[in-house]
Amino acid sequence: MAYKYLVIVESPTKSKTIERYLGKNYKVVASKGHLRDLPKSKMAVDVANNYEPSYISIRGKGPIIKELRRYAKKAEKVYLASDPDREGEAIAWHLAHLLDLDPSAPIRVEFNEITKDAVKNAFKHPRAIKMDLVDAQQARRVLDRLVGYTLSPILWKKVKKGLSAGRVQSTALKLIIDREKEINAFEPVEYWSVDALFSKGRFQFEAALSQYKQKKVKLGDETSVKEITSEIDQSGKWTVSSVTKKERKRNSNAPFTTSSLQQDASNRLNFRTRKTMMVAQQLYEGLSLGRGGQVGLITYMRTDSTRISHTAQVEAHDFITTEFGSDYALKKPKQTKNNQSSQDAHEAIRPSSVLRTPDSIKSYLNKDQFKLYSLIWNRFVASQMTPAQLQTIGVDIEQGNIIFRATGTRVLFPGYQKVYSDGSKNNKENKLPELLEGDELTLDSFTPNQHFTQPPARYSEATLIKTLEEIGVGRPSTYSPTIDTLQRRYYVKLAARRFEPTELGEIVNNLMESYFANIVDTNFTAEMEKELDMVEAGKAEWVKVVDQFYKPFHNEVEKAEEQIQKITIKDEPANFKCPECGHEMVIKLGRYGKFYACSNFPECRHTEPIVKEIGVTCPKCHQGQVVERKSKKNRLFYGCSRYPDCDFTSWDKPINRNCPKCDHFLVEKKTRGGKQVICPNGDYEEEKQQ
Repeated sequence: MAYKYLVIVESPTKSKTIERYLGKNYKVVASKGHLRDLPKSKMAVDVANNYEPSYISIRGKGPIIKELRRYAKKAEKVYLASDPDREGEAIAWHLAHLLDLDPSAPIRVEFNEITKDAVKNAFKHPRAIKMDLVDAQQARRVLDRLVGYTLSPILWKKVKKGLSAGRVQSTALKLIIDREKEINAFEPVEYWSVDALFSKGRFQFEAALSQYKQKKVKLGDETSVKEITSEIDQSGKWTVSSVTKKERKRNSNAPFTTSSLQQDASNRLNFRTRKTMMVAQQLYEGLSLGRGGQVGLITYMRTDSTRISHTAQVEAHDFITTEFGSDYALKKPKQTKNNQSSQDAHEAIRPSSVLRTPDSIKSYLNKDQFKLYSLIWNRFVASQMTPAQLQTIGVDIEQGNIIFRATGTRVLFPGYQKVYSDGSKNNKENKLPELLEGDELTLDSFTPNQHFTQPPARYSEATLIKTLEEIGVGRPSTYSPTIDTLQRRYYVKLAARRFEPTELGEIVNNLMESYFANIVDTNFTAEMEKELDMVEAGKAEWVKVVDQFYKPFHNEVEKAEEQIQKITIKDEPANFKCPECGHEMVIKLGRYGKFYACSNFPECRHTEPIVKEIGVTCPKCHQGQVVERKSKKNRLFYGCSRYPDCDFTSWDKPINRNCPKCDHFLVEKKTRGGKQVICPNGDYEEEKQQ
């Protein structure tokens, strides 16, 4: 079929959706990502010639380039419609070079959502390629190449092959290791609390010891607890001495940015960052909704802006008014305040149409798509709703020198909480009976509880991304690949969904801190991000930005190459013989952690995984020991040491006790905030342990 106009996008899915909107005069094809890049085999940045990058066509992309050139020759005009960010602008610029297009001509088309109106409107207003955006992306690419291809060979030479270093990657690693140092240096402090159960009639409620002799209680040891609790007369008179009621409003969160979506998807859906971005990409590019055809369901998912278009606000207002009533709809649009480092290039992440409720399109989505779309839809709708109105109640209950305090929360009007809970513990209602000053209550029981202060938690994916964003390191598109790289290099490992540094990670970080302090300095790295934003805004030249960084960095490199001593990661004796050749076995550090290997390598290549016994006899064969193992996806599970003779496996940790009801072995299951012993058959469950 003949066509007048050729449109080039990044993905085949996106091309199908857009072609349907544009009609028969347009042919829409996909470049399938970048077509030109710096070669992997060399630095490819000419430091002496204004840091000129030497781009080449990416290996394997030749047939695509040839096909695009053939399509372009037949078209009256070519439009470049890659993604609306720095990376997309750079792809458009590379395409213009490959197809001999004029970058200053109106050939660039940009839209934030793949809907019929948005796409058609974008084609009415094509523009030139924004070279400031291209320069900002090119500066980042050149900087990362200069750092990576300069530092990585030093690590190969001084530590071991296969290692790497980078601006954002090294900063993220330092954060994880600094947190581990805090945890190791932490000394727990003992403290106590006294919880009581009071009742008024049939209504029971909890209270906590608050004051003693008109002073706020601070209980540091059991002696001080006994001093106070010895004065408690459980059967004596307990009187309500004061009741304080306050009303307050709780505002909804802003719509999602990339980082807040990654954090919420991790916390609520247990999605890894890479998975979140993959599913979000599918929702953005478009999915088939039956007769409705291919439709883009959300706006662009790489953004650090919380801004919402006027059209989307009006549609949300009308939907909320119809669905929930006028009391739930904002009287005037909410003005969201972006982070200072936000580029505000386009909108927050929101549904392309609020009328596509999650339930109305559920049958067209897979499980993960539905979960993520529901999260995005609920958060956006909530952001356009009125605040929740809450009543907080504080009640003091007195006997002599002792005062217990009970607190309660009552929702007067749910507002945005009708569709979205912010996940806060304070969000839950804690009901108290109707109490008045002078009311007499019954003390049913009281319990002293010993506690110890806890060290700071290790970073999860969500909290690491949040911290990187807060300190201004990295950008929405960099967080997922940064985390992947740290794990691929075995600098960190995930234990109970938290990052734990490895010995190798600590070695690399120590080198970086000692010889390349600026690279791992959060303030320095954040300032570099601001400089790149200045390039994008047209307020700085990319060559000068790179030059200001590279000259002092190059001096550090020269000193480091002279001063860094070769670090030998010694093999540890394994204290048993190789079953194949009889030589001593050793513990080696490999790409995926430690393993047993024959010391007679390379003559003998025998290796064994290191397994850790948990002190439990196999509940299936009763001969082997239960050991920790790793799946192909690096997930911890438990199996029998006699495998393959015994095929026992369990995702949950077995313990040396059987269920008192069905005699099945019990397991220890990790839960939010602790662990719990349960029977896999569902016949038995113990209280959660913190």
